[in-house]
Amino acid sequence: MLDLRPNCECCDVNLPPDTPDAMICTFECTFCRDCAEGALNGVCPNCGGDLQSRPIRPDAMLEKYPASTTRTRRSASCPQPSSAEAAGQA
Repeated sequence: MLDLRPNCECCDVNLPPDTPDAMICTFECTFCRDCAEGALNGVCPNCGGDLQSRPIRPDAMLEKYPASTTRTRRSASCPQPSSAEAAGQA
């Protein structure tokens, strides 16, 4: 069963189970779209795998198989975007 984690491992923003802004790797590491597409360049900093949109579990299945409430944060800091990326010039 896919673990629907409640937050971004980099910036700790909330990621409800129905958000289209959650990105995951094959190990279910979870990041918000801003971190995944920005500083992480679509690559999981934990395993090196690619990050894809997390599927949205249908409401009926969410009731039967609820999302996780355990928050996960990386022990190492996430990469920061370069100054050009931060300015939108990348």
